[in-house]
Amino acid sequence: MKFKTSLFRLHPLLFLLFVAISFLSFNSNCASAAELEKIKQRGSLIVAVKDNLRPLGFRNTAGNLQGLEIDLAKRLAAEILGNSEAVVLQPVNNRDRLSVVTNNKVDLTIARVAATTARSRLVDLSFSYYLDGTTFVTKNPNVRLINDLSRQKIAVIKGSSTIADVKYNLPNAQLVGVDSYEAGRSLLESNQVVAFAADASVLAGWVQEYPQYRLLPSRLSTEALSVVMPKGLKYDTLRRQVNSAIARWQAEGWLKERANYWGLP
Repeated sequence: MKFKTSLFRLHPLLFLLFVAISFLSFNSNCASAAELEKIKQRGSLIVAVKDNLRPLGFRNTAGNLQGLEIDLAKRLAAEILGNSEAVVLQPVNNRDRLSVVTNNKVDLTIARVAATTARSRLVDLSFSYYLDGTTFVTKNPNVRLINDLSRQKIAVIKGSSTIADVKYNLPNAQLVGVDSYEAGRSLLESNQVVAFAADASVLAGWVQEYPQYRLLPSRLSTEALSVVMPKGLKYDTLRRQVNSAIARWQAEGWLKERANYWGLP
């Protein structure tokens, strides 16, 4: 006590700074624990997911949600709450995948969100649970490798990042813009294009629905899919628990096993 009194007398500003830092540190830790405690008190983890994106998140014939990202959401619920069924799955549109987290409508989003610098300014992004990227689907038996498409017509979604990937790797290919995946499939069916370029995770679902198509074995890019988490010190404990779990599941091989189960390349 005598030492603290003399420190205050000699360095009042230093003492006040020490008190302020201690107070902020204490409150940050309390807020962090309280946020995770709120989820535990609620008894459920609220996660935004896709319900129309096979095989990541989609509905089966009975209307139940399933897929790799649904498995991940349930396992995170088991990690945090000790019960894989203690999860509320909320289907979300692509445009709302980040805003539902920033507006505190859900705890997490697991809905095919690729980690980018721009997104990381708005939210925190977890360790990757799957590496996606641009590839091709075709039914033409003469197309076995990407180089076989060098001068062919290839369908791409208008305005997508896929366009830059294809132009860079296949500068002599003829790109045909379409407004939807269904429009791209229509061009393939009528042989107006030889292949369709898009994300491997999406095209894997396409092949499962239409087995006459097949994926080419290589990718033009790599995109890390991540769990969307809220920013701020008060969410630090939740973020650390999510990242720790994903890192462990990667090391154990569980994520790879589930990706293989759902037919992801």
